[in-house]
Amino acid sequence: MIVEKVENYLKRIQDKKHLNAFLEVFSEESIQRANQLEKKIHNGESVGKLCGTVVAVKDNIAIKDKKLTCGSKILENFTSLYNATVIEKLLAEDAIIIGKTNLDEFAMGSSNENSAFGIVKNPYDEKRVPGGSSGGSAVAVASEMCDVALGSDTGGSIRQPAAFCGVYGLKPTYGRVSRFGLVAFASSFDCIGLIARDSISLAKTLNVISGYDLKDSTSSNQKVPEYDSIIQNLPKDNITFGVPVEFFNDGLQSDIKNKIFEIIEFLKSNSFQILEISLPHIKYSIADYYLLTTAEASSNLSRYDGVKYGSRIELPQSIKDLYTQTRDEYFGNEVKRRIMLGTFVLSAGYYDAYYLKAQKVRRLIQNDFIDAFNKVDFIISPTTPTTAFKIGEKTDNPLSMYLSDIYTTSANLAGLPAINIPIGFDSNKLPIGMQLMANFFKEDLLLQMSYFIENNFNKNKLGN
Repeated sequence: MIVEKVENYLKRIQDKKHLNAFLEVFSEESIQRANQLEKKIHNGESVGKLCGTVVAVKDNIAIKDKKLTCGSKILENFTSLYNATVIEKLLAEDAIIIGKTNLDEFAMGSSNENSAFGIVKNPYDEKRVPGGSSGGSAVAVASEMCDVALGSDTGGSIRQPAAFCGVYGLKPTYGRVSRFGLVAFASSFDCIGLIARDSISLAKTLNVISGYDLKDSTSSNQKVPEYDSIIQNLPKDNITFGVPVEFFNDGLQSDIKNKIFEIIEFLKSNSFQILEISLPHIKYSIADYYLLTTAEASSNLSRYDGVKYGSRIELPQSIKDLYTQTRDEYFGNEVKRRIMLGTFVLSAGYYDAYYLKAQKVRRLIQNDFIDAFNKVDFIISPTTPTTAFKIGEKTDNPLSMYLSDIYTTSANLAGLPAINIPIGFDSNKLPIGMQLMANFFKEDLLLQMSYFIENNFNKNKLGN
């Protein structure tokens, strides 16, 4: 039965190859592993919590002896020497890894148009983007090419493509999941998270990949609940949702706004409390996010110099030419743009004016959330200001593209957990996503509420 499931997924990947969701597919290995697991079951041996779960992995997460391209020409032929901690944990619980998914280069993007290996297409409308940077993972799940997919979320890169593709996407609290083996974009923002077609799949997989890791100094030793066993135990008494006034202003697509207020009415009818709140510094989140993440990216990507590893130009005239021409040849435009901005932010004349001030604003944004969560259990908002936009629509306007993340970056600035829940479709039959945020390490509450909405609102409204 496991073998048959894997074969069906492999066929689906081949049939939907034009969507460009996968950069590499592990056909032989996944079938071989499925056979091994079936033998374990047949022989009565104990099996792991994820036995037979088929997982796709974003190609900025290391798998030993497999390519680790990060969607970039500079790492096109680079092979990982080790497994990321999350990969070790998945394999230990008998998951099957079916392949590596496409992404914006070095996870920098909101549309998956920045991959060196081609654009990923939205399965609901192939002329539209799937969102980014985990667009390949979102498409793989939405198109039923796997059970679950790993992604990374630096400012919305799991939640935004999950919204565009009509699936569930969870960004955990910073530190809940080890980052060891995740190629760094912005180290104080990056989180490994999950995309799935239902809340229970998120809970089961999060159970496995969470927890403290000696190899990651930023990982937390906070106790990990058994998410899947408590997902149905939502405490309905005294649950309060905060609705930030700043998140429902001009620029939000009317279909999305109307659908979220429909959800709010549904929550009221189920005896949940709704409270209007304010996050006064949230208006600075996009500017703050791009100042800080580009600064960290400038530092993290300095290692790609044509010397240590990765691609390099042939016969440079000097060491300066080796550095500059290698980066010019093998980095894409968006990566270059962010490195240049980050280098400027960190430069001696501007460090205090930009980087230091941005760090102070980050703390103010986090404090706004801490104050809010003294009054409410959840913050409800759109995930994106619009549904999926057309391929090429925003490539000439980086600022417009950056505003695609206007509702998601704040969770990363504060280090909070957040989830995208699909709640319907717009007038063009494109998926609409809603975001829930909760207090630090309250993934259990997020998953419980997601499960409640999935089974009480979505099944009635969407006919699932």
